[in-house]
This record gives sequence, structure tokens and C-alpha cells, in this order.
Amino acid sequence: MIVVVSAFDDAEAASAVLARSPEWVETGAAVLRHHLLLPPGAVAQAAELLEPDGWRLRPAPEAEQAAFGTAPAPGEEPLFAERVQKLDALHCSQENARMAGLAQRLGGRAVGWVALQSG
Repeated sequence: MIVVVSAFDDAEAASAVLARSPEWVETGAAVLRHHLLLPPGAVAQAAELLEPDGWRLRPAPEAEQAAFGTAPAPGEEPLFAERVQKLDALHCSQENARMAGLAQRLGGRAVGWVALQSG
């Protein structure tokens, strides 16, 4: 799996993000990975809220934190929320808004998202 789309600028539309990616295969499934920074005490609740819709929440491996989009502040745990799905601008935008709202409610931040496909 390789990163085919990367979105860490809230001002950039998902349609523009997808359009600028020469690697993205529109017809293929992808792993949509949201990068979240949450307080450690909120991780279990976030996982519980995301799991029914097929999301898996896991710690971001230290090796992948350099490309996380921003450095965690003290008291923030870097996490990945991941799900396999087809990518389109509408669903990427909706899920980005959902992750931002979830992170905010739990005292954290959603810093961006990437999509991975077979390379």
C-alpha cells in the first residue's frame, strides 16, 4: 500500500485533493486514513464511536509520525482512524467533517487524511 492522496489543508476541497493525485485509481478500493490527535483518556470513547461504522482506531507508529501533518502537543496521542472504502469527493468531505467534529468533542484535533491503495 502506498499513499496516493494526502490532504492536510482544511481550505483545499476534497475534489481538488483527489484531482491532483496522478496515483489515485478512482475505481479501486482504498484505505482512508484520518490523522487524529486525542487526549489519551478519550481514545477508548473515540474507538467505541467509530467502530460501528467500520472504522479502526489505532496508535500511529512512531516511524509514521514524521508525516503526520503536525507535531502532537503535550497530552495528545497521535492516532489513525482507518477504513476501507471507495474514494470520492463527497464521502471524503463528509468523513473529514465527521472526524473533525469527533476530535473536537473529545478535546483533540483532526489534522488531515491520506488514502492508500495498492502500488
